[in-house]
Amino acid sequence: MNQPTTNIDVLCVGQATYDLILSVPVHPGADEKVFADRFAGCGGGPAANAAITVARLGFNAAFAGYLGDDLFGNKHWQELLDDGVETRFVFRGKAPTPLSAILVKPDGRRALINYKGATQPLPAGAIDYSNIETKVMLFDGHEPNISLQLARYARYNGIPTVLDAGSVHEGSIGLLDLSDYLVASEKFALQYAGGIPAALSRLAEISPAVVITLGENGLIWKRRNEQGELPAYPVIAIDSTGAGDAFHGAFAAALAAGQDWPDILNYASAAGALCCTKTGARPGLPTQEEVQDFLR
Repeated sequence: MNQPTTNIDVLCVGQATYDLILSVPVHPGADEKVFADRFAGCGGGPAANAAITVARLGFNAAFAGYLGDDLFGNKHWQELLDDGVETRFVFRGKAPTPLSAILVKPDGRRALINYKGATQPLPAGAIDYSNIETKVMLFDGHEPNISLQLARYARYNGIPTVLDAGSVHEGSIGLLDLSDYLVASEKFALQYAGGIPAALSRLAEISPAVVITLGENGLIWKRRNEQGELPAYPVIAIDSTGAGDAFHGAFAAALAAGQDWPDILNYASAAGALCCTKTGARPGLPTQEEVQDFLR
């Protein structure tokens, strides 16, 4: 029996985790014990957080990726449903839901430990996307097999693609030449080319539009024959976890809405800045009203 056609604005493809967030006065050293001031547990993962962001900004979002048939997978699944994210493309299985333990210092800086156990990337063909209609696809590279399949489908059908290039790994490198909008972190740029200007130049030879986010130092970009920079919005940072995910989700949503290039960058920057003002990625992902009020 054929699935009904799913019409969405942004399909976010990649990783879903469950985050255990501990606010600590300092990051512990070797054989050191510290006590947390606050604790939060919530869903995470770059693509899953981007999907939640898209939905909170008032757009139709879907997430494609893996969640285990376990406690953390069930909790994350419910969060996706609660925020109105389409879950038809989520694959559930017996392998564990990836976990992240995040230690957050008072200045907003964090240390992160990720556990995947025996969980492996989904095989190509694990998700049926034959009846999907989407305006934009966003990839974080953590599901390389289904991502390559979908990115080629998007290229063939003229669907714009956004790559969240957080770090250099097989998944992100494999998607570079299939990405219409390459949004890279400072970490990715340094790993890829050893320097920010060199990375911008090299990546612009592969993708028609490149953005390199630099945290509190804003961003630089190159698009066709133009390039520029944008300073970060000044906020009091409590926790930077998820700020990049919020940026990517808002970037893809603004792209789906047909916004002009400067507006896309401003909109995404505002979403990323707002995410830093709350503890935890998922609680910090902003709503449409919060971004609009902030930009006003």
